[in-house]
Amino acid sequence: MIRQLHGTITHIEDNALVLSVHGIGYLVHTPTTTNEYILNEDVVLYTYLAVRETALDLYGFTTDTERQLFELLLKVPKIGPKSALAVMAQASPTLLIEQIANNEPAQLHKLSGIGKKTCENIVIQLHDKLGDLAAEVTESRPVDPTQADAIDALIALGYEIAAARETVQTHTVEGDSVNQIIKKALKQLP
Repeated sequence: MIRQLHGTITHIEDNALVLSVHGIGYLVHTPTTTNEYILNEDVVLYTYLAVRETALDLYGFTTDTERQLFELLLKVPKIGPKSALAVMAQASPTLLIEQIANNEPAQLHKLSGIGKKTCENIVIQLHDKLGDLAAEVTESRPVDPTQADAIDALIALGYEIAAARETVQTHTVEGDSVNQIIKKALKQLP
């Protein structure tokens, strides 16, 4: 099992990159967008090797917590490596762990863009299996329904989930309406 790779990024694709390690180029699927990596940058990726009858696929993560969460997602029925990668691309590890720990599939669905049934399955299956992962993730403030509506609106306008969530949480004052939150966020977002 390949657990970690340290090498240089030689090629970047959508949700994948080629990592050169001692002259061997490994295609590694990642949940992050391509703008988070830089060509010729040295990186360490924590990996999971998916073995199938017709292929060996490597999945890489910037932290070991992300890799552990990925492996937990694989234990949910009907979620394979590609589905788990898609889930992690849509929702940050902090958001996933927070919503699973709080037993809130509806909030996870609303904030991440993951399907309602999938969110319910994830929360039900993993609620008792998080263990130390819940303690490792920095706690973020919970999102109230007004903030969730504002985040949904910003996502509909084309902003990334993580940026929209962070901006809304940072600039919301108690009692703000959805429109007020959106106006404040739009002033802060690029």
